[in-house]
Amino acid sequence: MSTPETPPTGGDDPGRGLSGVQRAGVVLGGLAVLLIVFVVLRGNDDNGGSSSSSAPQTTATSTGADSTASDPASGSTSTATSTTTASTGSTSTATTPEPAVQTVRVVNGQPAGGIKTISYTKGDQVRLKVVSDTADEIHVHGYDLKKDVTAGGSVEFDFKATIEGRFEVELENAGTQIAMLEVDPS
Repeated sequence: MSTPETPPTGGDDPGRGLSGVQRAGVVLGGLAVLLIVFVVLRGNDDNGGSSSSSAPQTTATSTGADSTASDPASGSTSTATSTTTASTGSTSTATTPEPAVQTVRVVNGQPAGGIKTISYTKGDQVRLKVVSDTADEIHVHGYDLKKDVTAGGSVEFDFKATIEGRFEVELENAGTQIAMLEVDPS
């Protein structure tokens, strides 16, 4: 005499694998792992620097299926490949390159090529170089930064754009504007 089989409990469809709730749990767990990997790979500190560790880094890469799409209007076909990368073991962040130095040249006490507008977004790093054939004090108004430049010399300003607006850069003693610093809202 045999005993009747009892279906497994906890499933929407007995005997068919994972229930809907279990599938949702697996998907949410996977999303949580991806979020953690994203935060670890992105993790910049507050001062814009990067942190790194000398611990060995293990990277696993898996490539998903290729997908092909066609556009009947243009008759073209494109192929896209999905790639997932996970990192474990150490914290690694991409460093952003230093912003380019904007150079203003002063010839005979005047800005070569006219008054140059130099634009940044609030929070950017301002890197300004003034090359002058005239000795004077270079003054960045609004930020109240001043540096003396010798005839035939140059000075550099390197600061964070924290104040929005338009500010004159001038040869202070001569009273001649040589550039316009423009800081837009972020």
